[in-house]
Amino acid sequence: MRVLFIGGTGIISSACTALAVERGIELTLLTRGKRELPHGVRGLNEDIHSPALAAKLENDEFDAVVDWIAFTPDEVERDIRLFRGRTRQFIFISSASVYQKPQTHYLMTESTPLANPHWDYSRNKIACEERLMTAYREEGFPITIVRPSLTYGETLVPLVMNSWAEMSYTAVDRMIRGQKVVVPGDGTSLWVITHNSDFAKGFVGLLGHKQAIGHAFHITSDEVLTWDQEQRDLAGECLFRFVFRSLYGMHAFNGDPHPGNYLFHGDGRITFVDFGLVKHFTDTEITTFIGMVRAAAYDHDPTGFRRILERAGMLRPGAPAGDDEVGEYFSQFYESVRTDQTVTWSTEYSRRIVRHTFDRTSPIAQYATVPRAFVFIQRINLGLYALLGDLRATGNFRRMAEELWPFALGAPSTPLGEAEAAWLRVRGA
Repeated sequence: MRVLFIGGTGIISSACTALAVERGIELTLLTRGKRELPHGVRGLNEDIHSPALAAKLENDEFDAVVDWIAFTPDEVERDIRLFRGRTRQFIFISSASVYQKPQTHYLMTESTPLANPHWDYSRNKIACEERLMTAYREEGFPITIVRPSLTYGETLVPLVMNSWAEMSYTAVDRMIRGQKVVVPGDGTSLWVITHNSDFAKGFVGLLGHKQAIGHAFHITSDEVLTWDQEQRDLAGECLFRFVFRSLYGMHAFNGDPHPGNYLFHGDGRITFVDFGLVKHFTDTEITTFIGMVRAAAYDHDPTGFRRILERAGMLRPGAPAGDDEVGEYFSQFYESVRTDQTVTWSTEYSRRIVRHTFDRTSPIAQYATVPRAFVFIQRINLGLYALLGDLRATGNFRRMAEELWPFALGAPSTPLGEAEAAWLRVRGA
C-alpha cells in the first residue's frame, strides 16, 4: 500500500508513521525537511503551500493521503485540487473539539452535532469537514474524517492547558518549581486521554479501508477518567520511581509504604516521611533481585529464573514442577513490567498478589520458602502495589522500569523521567 503523509513528525502523526512502517506500508512523508525522517520512510521535501508541489506529484498515485496539518477551508480546497484523481482515500485530521458546546449529553459519539462557538480552531475544522463532505457527495472525492481527542506521548503531558508550541517542557518546569497546573472545575469532570501509540493502532487500520470512505471516526481510549486521575498517575509514577531507584541504585528500601508516610502535593511531587524502617541490602542480595527480574520480565527465561530461585533458597531444588509452571507461579509479581504496554494498577490486582503471597494451596507452594531478605522485600508487593492499586495509577511501567534496571539503562520515557534524569546529571549520579 502506498501512503502519503502531509506532515508526519508531530506527537500523534509520528506514532502513526512508526506503526505504518512496521506494518510494511510504503510511506512517503511530505515535509519541509527540518526533521530527520524515520528509517524506512521516503521523504518528499517541499512546502505543502508551494506552487511547485503539483509538478512533483504529477506522476504519483496513492492508496491513501493523510493531511495532518490542514486547519482552514482554503487548505482543504488546495488538497482537493492536488489529490483529485491521485488517491483512493483522503484522510482529513479534524478534532474532537468540533463537537457541540455546551454539551447536551456527557457521552460524545461521531453523531454528536458539530458546533463550537468558543474556538476559531474548532469552527475552521468544522468548515473543513463540511467542504470535504460536499466534495464527497458531489464528485465522489474519497474522504475519511478522523477526530483525535486529547492525545499524548513521551514528550507531551496530557494537560487541558498546555504549552503546545514547546511541547510540555514549560509544564514540567512548573511542576519542578512547585507551581500549579490548571484542571477543569474541581478536577472531577469526565474526559478521555489517549496515548499516541494507541491512537496509531486505530488510525493505521483505517488506511486504504474502502468502507471508511464517507465516514467520520473519533479515535480515543475507551477509559473514562477524571482530571484528577492524571494527578494520581503522576503520584503513582513518583512512588514507583522512588522505590525502585532506591532499591537498584542505593540498595535500600523504605519498608513502610502506606499513605500516612507520604505528603502528596500534586503534579507528581511527594514528600516522603518516616524512614524508621529502612532495609539496606547486600550486594549479593541485590544481584539476586536483579537476576530474578531480568530472567522473569526482561529475558523471559523460565529455566534461568528457576535456577536463581533455587540458588536464593526460594524453591527447593528438584521440586516436581516444570520450569514454565514455576516461572508463572513466581513471576506474578512482575506482571506490570513484563511487556511494553500501558497498564492500570487496580485494587483487584493488589489483592490478588496478597492472596497469592499467603496461599499455600498451590502444588508449588509446599516447595517454596521465603528467605530473610525476601520477607522484607515482600512489602513492595503488599504495600507499594496496594497504593498503586488505590490510585489506579496508569502508565507504561515497563518503560519506566527499564530506566531503573541496571542492565537496561533505558532512556527517559516520561516527562517525570526526563526531570529525574536531569536531576541525576546535576548530582553526578
